[in-house]
Amino acid sequence: MDYIPRKITPAIERGAKYFPVIVVTGPRQSGKSTLCRKIFESYTQYNFEDVGLRENVENDPTAFINNCGKYVVIDEVQHLPKIFSYIQIAVDEDPERRFVLTGSSNFALMEKITQSLAGRAVLFTLLPLSLDELSETYVNSPTSTLLFNGFYPSVVTDARPADLFYPAYYSTYVERDLRALKNISDLSQFQTFIRLVAARAGCEFNASMIATEVGISAPTVRAWMSILEASYIAFLLTPYYANVNKRLTKTPKVYFYDTGLLTYLLDIETPEQLNTHPLRGGIFENLAVIELLKQRFNNGKRSNLSYYRENSGREADIVRVNADKMDVFEVKSSQTWNKSFIKNLNYLKELFGDKISNSVVVYDGETIPPATINIRQLTKLY
Repeated sequence: MDYIPRKITPAIERGAKYFPVIVVTGPRQSGKSTLCRKIFESYTQYNFEDVGLRENVENDPTAFINNCGKYVVIDEVQHLPKIFSYIQIAVDEDPERRFVLTGSSNFALMEKITQSLAGRAVLFTLLPLSLDELSETYVNSPTSTLLFNGFYPSVVTDARPADLFYPAYYSTYVERDLRALKNISDLSQFQTFIRLVAARAGCEFNASMIATEVGISAPTVRAWMSILEASYIAFLLTPYYANVNKRLTKTPKVYFYDTGLLTYLLDIETPEQLNTHPLRGGIFENLAVIELLKQRFNNGKRSNLSYYRENSGREADIVRVNADKMDVFEVKSSQTWNKSFIKNLNYLKELFGDKISNSVVVYDGETIPPATINIRQLTKLY
């Protein structure tokens, strides 16, 4: 499989100059191990998915740290969280030592980083491939094909067809890992839950409503949602708050980290089914949100995204905040431009004035009126 250069590489290389510990998190199969082997090819490599290795390290972590080498990459480090304390001691005693840690569970990693490696580690998040990391041929595929295939490296490189990859990914990683995190005893209820969440992609996340449909409590829904977030399956986008917050909704919206997995959870079996699917608009909006999030993460920064919605229905699908300014985006899956697309954006420009730096319609058409872009150009926009 050919290596696809990742946009996050310069940010990680910069972090490695100043911190003894680099932590790379992200979904399983997003390319973390491949990336770290490429950047840190001279480092000694270990993988804690290896049960035998993990048992040996657990029995004698001091011996492992003393003998593993000065420059080390450890994959799937969340399987043995107590190793963080030993790494802390190692880099404190020898500031020249370097550890690169990867993991697919943000929940386990962040807790231990906060406890043991504060001030010693810098954290990066690697999501599946972004549009600006892909070949022109792939990017210019029909939009329904892009949405269906998603952006996991195995699918993009044709190593595994999407209709085989995502069922295997779900059964191998999602069900196994998520159930291990919270001891989910009733798998059928969880399957119903995650599919109901998928059906709400791009919409507000109402825990009470989902709880009623699944037959569980609202606190359980929120706990299960936190598992999806911690394992890089789905995430909540909080609403933008301003001095007009009395008329703003306070409910977050839900999105998935990859549209390929999202379409699988919606039982979409071919790209052609997406052409007329009733949830196409939400899936398309999901792509726009995740592409902007990837751009942010690939620069080594935290999310600065939110959305705007008033109780009256006035809204902007995406708000990107930069210091005291913001960019606002309206996302439409239509291939035909309509002047109604800019109505809400014009309203927000009047409301916020100079606070808005840019207002853009993101859509699926080829005709590009002013203040409008095709979604494939989204990450090339300022």
